[in-house]
Amino acid sequence: QVQLVESGGGLVQAGGSLRLSCAFSGRTFSGYDMGWLRPAPGKDREFVAAINWNSVVTRYSDSVKGRFTISRDNAKNTVYLQMNSLKPEDTAVYYCIADSSMGVLTTTGGRYWGQGTQVTVSL
Repeated sequence: QVQLVESGGGLVQAGGSLRLSCAFSGRTFSGYDMGWLRPAPGKDREFVAAINWNSVVTRYSDSVKGRFTISRDNAKNTVYLQMNSLKPEDTAVYYCIADSSMGVLTTTGGRYWGQGTQVTVSL
């Protein structure tokens, strides 16, 4: 069973940066596409970013494009989300997600979810 454990969340002022990490275990990491999502007002969830198994393909929501960067280190079984120029509207619990399909990650959210890490961006 895939397990995902997020870390790196915290409180930061608007304009600041945070780097989230997600540790993957239970299966072969390189067999999964990875991503991040967060709850959104009026929505069940909002796709944030995704990266395929070998980092060739990345996708971002329009709201974070140019500010966030997703990356992964397959040797460490870890996916990262570098968040720069943070805005108060980025405040959310960020969930690490995994699936065998990039399409699923960018639409329905992924088969596997972590427990989330809180990101709070103050004014």
